[in-house]
Amino acid sequence: MKKMIAWLGERCLQLLFPRRCPMCDEIVRPWGEKICLSCLKKLKYMVPPYCMKCGKGVPEGREYCNDCQKAPHLFACGRILYEYGAVSAGVYRFKYGGRREYADFWGEELAVYLGDFIRGTGAQALIPVPLHPRRQRRRGYNQSLLLAKQLGCRIGLPVYEDYVVRTRDTAPLKLLGSKERQNNLKKAFNIKQNDVKLEVAVIIDDIYTTGSTVDGVAAVLLDSGVRRVYFVALSGGTLL
Repeated sequence: MKKMIAWLGERCLQLLFPRRCPMCDEIVRPWGEKICLSCLKKLKYMVPPYCMKCGKGVPEGREYCNDCQKAPHLFACGRILYEYGAVSAGVYRFKYGGRREYADFWGEELAVYLGDFIRGTGAQALIPVPLHPRRQRRRGYNQSLLLAKQLGCRIGLPVYEDYVVRTRDTAPLKLLGSKERQNNLKKAFNIKQNDVKLEVAVIIDDIYTTGSTVDGVAAVLLDSGVRRVYFVALSGGTLL
């Protein structure tokens, strides 16, 4: 009965507020789906060959991307769901355009395609990359937290949204080079919820580029006693 009521409630909401497609941003066709069927084929999943460390696409015969070859990372390894170029417009609307509803479809996709990877890590919790409180108030939500919640409920893992906090409102990383990104994120994160002891955690982010943000979060997790840190990102680059 509860499932039926929830189903009816969801359908009523869709009638009042039609779901927007995370690819084209039009009302989803056919009705009841989470993405337009015509847009589904435009998704480009990150498939092998990809970097064995961070999961970014690499040419055939390469084991690691340039970034992972140049400098060691603090995380054990990670995986990326989509090639960024295919979903960049949707990710931008998700972050800055108030399209938080996209998280439902993308969280489901993360669970379907990367759920086995996450379960294989032995993770006890998902840790979303935090936003600085000022930026979150301005945006109205944290997109990484929305993804983590949708993913966590589907694979049965808790989301610790207050475990790591952002203590510095850093400059947008898209404007910075690799070295500048690292310096920009120094002491940007801190542990807030230290009454829960984790051994293995998976960081959730929307975009993976050089790994500076994930390393920044991983650093404070490892310092707090977490033994292994992994990450999963909605999108990332490909090395051609």
